[in-house]
Amino acid sequence: MEPTVQKNNLAVPLAIVIAGALIAGALYFGMAGAKTETVAQPGAEQFTGDLEEMRPVAGDDHIRGNPNADIVIVEYSDFECPFCKRFHETMKQVSTEYGDTVAWVYRHFPLDQLHSKARAEAVAAECANELGGNDAFWKYTDRFFELTPSNDRTNIDVVLPQIAKEIGLDGAKFASCLESGKYDAHIEGDVQNATATGGNGTPWSIVVTKSGKKYPLSGAQPYEAVKQLIDLALKED
Repeated sequence: MEPTVQKNNLAVPLAIVIAGALIAGALYFGMAGAKTETVAQPGAEQFTGDLEEMRPVAGDDHIRGNPNADIVIVEYSDFECPFCKRFHETMKQVSTEYGDTVAWVYRHFPLDQLHSKARAEAVAAECANELGGNDAFWKYTDRFFELTPSNDRTNIDVVLPQIAKEIGLDGAKFASCLESGKYDAHIEGDVQNATATGGNGTPWSIVVTKSGKKYPLSGAQPYEAVKQLIDLALKED
């Protein structure tokens, strides 16, 4: 991450307790080795956030998969974060393997102190969405992570319009959107929501079950760790 009879009557609650313990253990040991980029924030050592502060998933979110899936993974990501680049591939694998069972929601979390270009790149993705819809957003995002090297080494004056052209967007309208400032408040809202839920680095994700239970998923977890958490959350729910 770049700086979550009597015997028969007892069986069900006991199983729930055990499943909860397994999930907690998987989170603890999995996140211990996660790769993340972090930025120190005032009071961060005292404040850990609250997962219940997560803004509910809505129609204006960028959703890959079935919006009514049993599991929704809300990711707060930075386009210049190398660990986000790695985790993006993991989440693409999750989408392929789980199909309609798991939905992926992408939100913005540019770490301005580390990546001066990330916020402009977030704007570009929003402009792709405006001009081409949800499919264009995901095509743009996939291509950006595929094409660029991370850590502010991208010539955004060249690459952003290049990707827009590749996926069939109107170049003039795309350029106008980039300069408009219309998505600044939306992106900042994502950033504030990420920090309110406890995110202090990227990628920062929250796993949400059908019943509304939430689990933190911090850092660039490998597919095997994400799969373990999804499977345990499905069983507990």
